[in-house]
Amino acid sequence: MVEKRNQLNHLAIIMDGNGRWATQQGKKRIMGHREGMYNVERITLAANELGIRILSLYAFSTENWARPKEEVAYLMNLPVRFFDKFMPTLMENNVKVNIMGYLDELPSKTYDVVQQAMAETADNTGLILNFAFNYGSRREILTAMQELGSLIEMGQLTSAQIDEKMIAQHLMTANFGKFQEPDLLIRTSGEQRISNFMLWQLAYSELAFSSKNWPDFNKNDLQEFVSDFENRHRRFGKLDE
Repeated sequence: MVEKRNQLNHLAIIMDGNGRWATQQGKKRIMGHREGMYNVERITLAANELGIRILSLYAFSTENWARPKEEVAYLMNLPVRFFDKFMPTLMENNVKVNIMGYLDELPSKTYDVVQQAMAETADNTGLILNFAFNYGSRREILTAMQELGSLIEMGQLTSAQIDEKMIAQHLMTANFGKFQEPDLLIRTSGEQRISNFMLWQLAYSELAFSSKNWPDFNKNDLQEFVSDFENRHRRFGKLDE
């Protein structure tokens, strides 16, 4: 048995292609989002079986508000439907839910259900299912800079004291500690861009792209990407010894 080079602790996925999946089947775009929701459960359980510690899923960006109102309304209701349907499975599998983003801007019903999901799973010790919802990385970094600026204004910090570790501590992934930065980012649907997702955290993450739309991305696909990652040669900007 060949020893793997890398351990995948934090996997991030940009779940792209729900709308295209639906359009290709002659359905409304929202039907793609519904099928994508079911796939979140399947991939979460598969990631849990693989021993992944954190699964970060890009669910709704700060830019997605510009989509048609009907689609946005459906996306805002998806967390309600998801946690209502899948919470027993998440609890059974010891999955802990985390939601990062500007949650105070969500509709009250959506806000309440995501807060409840985090509270109900707070004591679970297995995989962390981290949804990025109403999240944008540039805004996240801007918020961190504003927080550090406020500390300087109050005399609690000097600009010379700011380093990378301090900035990381003010990002929304700070509670993940040493696993804050994804080891691997997968994007589905064939698109090859990051789309304002974890720009700071992805500095040295491995990237992989699937031509499949998110609803069609399955357990076998995940296993193949994980196996490929485990055997990649990661240098982190350094030379080989």
